Amino acid sequence: MRMYLALFLAAVFSLSPLDGVAEEKQIVDVKELAGSWRGWVTREQGQERATMIVSADGSYRALTTDGASTEGKFYLQDGKLRYRSSRTTGTASLSEDQGKTMLTVMPGDPTYHTGRAEYERIK
Repeated sequence: MRMYLALFLAAVFSLSPLDGVAEEKQIVDVKELAGSWRGWVTREQGQERATMIVSADGSYRALTTDGASTEGKFYLQDGKLRYRSSRTTGTASLSEDQGKTMLTVMPGDPTYHTGRAEYERIK
């Protein structure tokens, strides 16, 4: 009986979703976002590859593989990371997982032909 319990517990811990959960990282200045990012954006046609360059003042320009571009600015409001772009406004979050820094952007109104975007910092 103990052997079955031990096998059960081993299976539960090995399948635990906590291993792959990204840890959200608080930022105190948008300068922390400065640099190059590569990822996926959601558009009318579905997901598309994109590259984004963020300046030290939080301003950015993102460009998809088909040439669509957007410009905007990240800023902190009441301790929360937010953005305003030429297309949408919304929230953003920075996280770290397995040595990768990820930036997730979520529009406040995802019905505007856009949706979530996820970028990984390019080293």
